[in-house]
Amino acid sequence: MHPNVIEPEPQSWSNCKKVGDHVYIAGMVALIGDKQLAGIGDTYTQARVIFGHIKNLMEAAGGCIDDVVRLVIYITDIEQRYEVWRARREYFHGHYPTCALVEVSALFVPEILVEIEAIGIIGSADLSADA
Repeated sequence: MHPNVIEPEPQSWSNCKKVGDHVYIAGMVALIGDKQLAGIGDTYTQARVIFGHIKNLMEAAGGCIDDVVRLVIYITDIEQRYEVWRARREYFHGHYPTCALVEVSALFVPEILVEIEAIGIIGSADLSADA
């Protein structure tokens, strides 16, 4: 859906699905280029790359990052949550999306420290500005 976001193998799942004005983004990790992991050992860098993927996918769907209404963040070390928040502040301003933070024992590759799912509603950023 976006050239800067690595797509899964065909017939496995979708990174992003748009249904009407709703945008559902699968768990994103910090894969870049030729499926290389960015920020090995660095939660902040991985989170920044992931929020960039979410921004790119929301824009490809016709919205913007501020149209994200829900995040689910999976992290392997809860003590690193502040690094995720720091990266999040670089992308979201004003009204933040609702969020769940879940510590997990591992993600699908040991070097992956964080994975983030998102739900967006196209046009909701304009509505949030009035709230």
